[in-house]
Amino acid sequence: MTPSDASVTATQQDRDFSALLDERITEFFARERERVTGISPHATVLVDAIEDLTRGGKRLRARLCYWGWRAAGGAVADHVAVAAAASLELFQTAALIHDDILDRSDTRRGKPSVHRVFEALHRDAGWSADAAHFGVSAAILTGDMSLSFAEQLFADATARVAGDAAATAREIFSTMRTEVMAGQYLDIHAEVAPAVGDPEEQLERAMTVLRYKSAKYSVEHPVEIGAALAGADRAFLADCSAFALPVGEAFQLRDDVLGVFGDPETTGKPAGDDIREGKRTALIALCAASSSAEDIAWLESVLGRAELTEQEVHRARDLMRDSGAHARSEDLITSLVRTADTQLARLHTDDVARAGLQALADAAVRRAK
Repeated sequence: MTPSDASVTATQQDRDFSALLDERITEFFARERERVTGISPHATVLVDAIEDLTRGGKRLRARLCYWGWRAAGGAVADHVAVAAAASLELFQTAALIHDDILDRSDTRRGKPSVHRVFEALHRDAGWSADAAHFGVSAAILTGDMSLSFAEQLFADATARVAGDAAATAREIFSTMRTEVMAGQYLDIHAEVAPAVGDPEEQLERAMTVLRYKSAKYSVEHPVEIGAALAGADRAFLADCSAFALPVGEAFQLRDDVLGVFGDPETTGKPAGDDIREGKRTALIALCAASSSAEDIAWLESVLGRAELTEQEVHRARDLMRDSGAHARSEDLITSLVRTADTQLARLHTDDVARAGLQALADAAVRRAK
């Protein structure tokens, strides 16, 4: 099979799988909505909020899981892969709901974030007490429910494979869950702890947050979970990681760049949102490494300021360009992509699976939102 034929076949399989995934998720929500409505119609809004947010995603993690499954020899359109991929979608939804609370984000994908949806529900209904507190409280519970849904779906996937494969996949899933929580904490810790003076240490801390909050659960672990469920051994999983982790790191570095330089109409987030939230990203660390003391002091003074003006956002952008931080971020992304491409070429799999993984890797780092 030529590379072109493999790419065409992979594209069609990816579409077919995505259709099966959407069908599985729709069926799951219908069942859970009925279950929750049976408890009380007032609680149905929890399922509605999860489904609405899940519907808007690119399915990156789910599709990576599928191609990890296929790379390790899993069958096309298998129920196990669909259930595992759906689980990752619900895990992602939970992470987004909680992340927006932590970051005080008003929007997600161009629409109100879940805690703001519940806040508006309270206000529009004229209920008593604090609408904002109700919104956050309801969103926390919604995120927890989405995590519970993710566990249900993952249990469905692991129940249908042999013991060793199920145990290995469960181990990776559990590791992923712990790492995301730890990474999220390190992220909010970095926003409030004193700034690190050494630029190299600042960059290493930023990369640690990036790796555990996002890179591993966005790319590395989904690929590994799919491969593990298909019966991959430890050596094959290590090869998957060698390809997927640099893709995940490049993915998050791209996200950090978009958080400062992205078009709000495309990203669905206000311009300079990461600066307003006080994110200690790799971009900030690279800027601090090559800026004057005066510029660093100014940047520190605006990081985490919610009422940042457009003029201040533009000044921060100019500083990141003029210091070379933006260019160095792009260089780092390019280097990581090169490493991933090399490792993918070495992965012992068929041409179609390789093409499927390559297409998703490209989409993860060459994007505008």
